[in-house]
Amino acid sequence: MRKAMTACCMPSGRRFIVPLVVVGLISTGILKLPMFNASPKSVRMLVDPNHRERVHSFVKSVLSKDCRPSFTRRRIESIYSSSVPVAEPFLQKNSNLTEQIFEYPPPFGFRNLQHKLKEVLDLIPNSLSENTGGHDCRRCVVVGNGGILQGLELGHLLNQFNVILRLNSGPVRDFSRDVGNRTTIRMSYPEGTPKTWEDVDPQLQFVAVIYKSVDFNWLHAMISRTTVSLWDKLFFWQKVPGSIPVEPSKFRILNPEIIRETALKLLQYPNPKPRRWGWDQNVPTLGVSAVNLATYLCDEVSLAGFGYNLSQKEMPLHYYDNLPMTAMLKQAMHNVDHETVFLQRLVATGSILDLTGGVHCSFCSK
Repeated sequence: MRKAMTACCMPSGRRFIVPLVVVGLISTGILKLPMFNASPKSVRMLVDPNHRERVHSFVKSVLSKDCRPSFTRRRIESIYSSSVPVAEPFLQKNSNLTEQIFEYPPPFGFRNLQHKLKEVLDLIPNSLSENTGGHDCRRCVVVGNGGILQGLELGHLLNQFNVILRLNSGPVRDFSRDVGNRTTIRMSYPEGTPKTWEDVDPQLQFVAVIYKSVDFNWLHAMISRTTVSLWDKLFFWQKVPGSIPVEPSKFRILNPEIIRETALKLLQYPNPKPRRWGWDQNVPTLGVSAVNLATYLCDEVSLAGFGYNLSQKEMPLHYYDNLPMTAMLKQAMHNVDHETVFLQRLVATGSILDLTGGVHCSFCSK
């Protein structure tokens, strides 16, 4: 009688296939979660014309005033005196790679990833200057993906900022009336990257954020115009683009010290403590990390499309789909309430400006 084959005697091919199938099923289940299946169709919300006019008047007043050199960064350092400025927001081949960069694993550092970091940096030509936007005094606007942008028709005003920083896959083609169509910087991690690339600004830079070690493999493939391996694809919860139409010289790797400073100094979280699956709620959202990055790239920093009003459950979470606000309750990595308090403090003290009033509205009627 033929003996039953035990797991230890299973042919090597089958031992390899079984974990692949398990990972594939898990990935499929994740992709079916509401957070990862946003409909591309937007549900238009009615906007009070008087409120829209107040928003426009406020943004015009911001653009009409003289730009204040180094204003936002100085305010940040005065409020958070323990914060030590990051010397280089982006890493290059000739960067001074301090021990701090390799103290923690991603996203707070690149522990045991020196080789992968070097491989990617070798693909990116050194940039002579990070004077993004070509102005002596630069105004940044960090454009979030919040549904609050719907119907405000701010696009033509947002386009007038020197540096326009967009997050993840926030589209512009069909929404330019509300969000503009210029993009100076698009900042994203692999799964958040646009599937259809709509940015055509000749000054565009792509800032890659490394949240896990396999993200280096993805970034290497994007810069070298190759494909992500089948094995690597299993480690991404969302399909990543086959290519990014950006020249190698326009790629940037975010210095993980930006995220660490955001978490430990600005948000004042405890030191990172990894769990079996992910981290505790001590990873800043990409939006707040982008705000901190903007303080190093620009003299004045404004927000647009920020703010989670969880009391209005049916309001759209994003300006480009019909995902409800309550979808934010399903995520467990970010502490959005704590981040809101942080941003409110910066806006209330005038350190940054909230153009759409979702975090703290300084121009709304009382």
